[in-house]
Amino acid sequence: MIYFLTLLNLIIKNVEKLYLKLDLPNIEVGDTIRLGLRIKEGDKERIQYYEGLTIAKKNFGINKTITVRRVMQGIGLERIFFNKFSTYCFFRNKKIC
Repeated sequence: MIYFLTLLNLIIKNVEKLYLKLDLPNIEVGDTIRLGLRIKEGDKERIQYYEGLTIAKKNFGINKTITVRRVMQGIGLERIFFNKFSTYCFFRNKKIC
């Protein structure tokens, strides 16, 4: 049983390596980041920027997520981003804590 679980973990890690993005900058909690998202509308494509404060980091590898909080018109918005998506144009640290 232990051999089976070890073999399964190795297979999962090899599959995750195919989809893992390695060119992302190191983002820590407290950093102000600007994230460019590719938005497709029909046959057109544009970049929408999301800028805010990183308030949480969870998991690792392909399941890694960051939570970004931004205040817009007096209302706080929080959004969770997965690091694996190809819809991200770029990450940029604006202010490092």
